[in-house]
Amino acid sequence: MAVPKKRTSKAKKNARKANWKNQARAQAQKALSLAKSVLTKKSNGFVYNLSETVDTSSE
Repeated sequence: MAVPKKRTSKAKKNARKANWKNQARAQAQKALSLAKSVLTKKSNGFVYNLSETVDTSSE
């Protein structure tokens, strides 16, 4: 089994962890922004099922 020859430095470990956390934070921010856009129905990139509003207005 392959074993690394030297230990990874704290700086390199912390840099990798920070990069991973920043990527996760960015994805979470995008998901939250998309959810807010969908809830306010201001998003143009989605097709909404408006059958609920059509049914209530036709009665």
